[in-house]
Amino acid sequence: MEVERVRQQFGGVIALDDVSFSVCTGQVLAIIGPNGAGKTTLLNIIAGTLEPTAGQVLFRGQRLSGRPPYARVRLGIARTFQQALIFQNMTVLENVMVGCHIRGRGELWHAALRLPRVRREEEDLTLDALRFLNLVGLGSKADQDAAALPFGQQRLLAIARALATSPSILLLDEPAAGLNRLEKNDLAELIQRIHETSADPLGLRPTTILVEHDMELVMRLADWVVVLDHGKRLAQGRTEEVRRNPAVIEAYLGVEEG
Repeated sequence: MEVERVRQQFGGVIALDDVSFSVCTGQVLAIIGPNGAGKTTLLNIIAGTLEPTAGQVLFRGQRLSGRPPYARVRLGIARTFQQALIFQNMTVLENVMVGCHIRGRGELWHAALRLPRVRREEEDLTLDALRFLNLVGLGSKADQDAAALPFGQQRLLAIARALATSPSILLLDEPAAGLNRLEKNDLAELIQRIHETSADPLGLRPTTILVEHDMELVMRLADWVVVLDHGKRLAQGRTEEVRRNPAVIEAYLGVEEG
């Protein structure tokens, strides 16, 4: 994926200003920066919930401009949100099956007639959904109401639902926000599992773009870091390079007093 000179302006406010970077297949790329730096705005542009004022996003050489979010999901771009946006009136399993159904091939009239092919497909998708629930550690809660899950587990459920779409690009918007230390450790281990063992039925390991404030988590997971400050790309590089960058230290990480 390539982000090329993306600019986003809301009236007189410039949220993103000429931001460019690329991410390689299989990487964990972290986007960091202070509040208001434009991180979530950038994720919204990649996911298709926002069209940039200028610039473009390319995925596998294709321009994404004008493609709605559902079309980008079909291309292989899935995301989670800062809030765990789950379907409160569904079970845990049904939530993940919503993601699985994007791979379904039966048409509406097939489902209405309950044809054997549709029933077999439904069984296969149910097994896939259980597989993703087991991956995030929620397999034993499949039949529970999703609304009854604790906040941290709702975040895991949102990740499972995103994975169920078989993404090539997984966008995670502050997945550790509101989690305690133990839950953050479980989250880090999950992201590592996603990249170490294929989560996709077709054998693809999704590239992950992670927006996160927890620097300990970023340093543990990220292969590459992009730093935004006031809508501009301040720096990019490997985690240790970014950690030592004087401009990043001054703007975001903080200067140690001695």
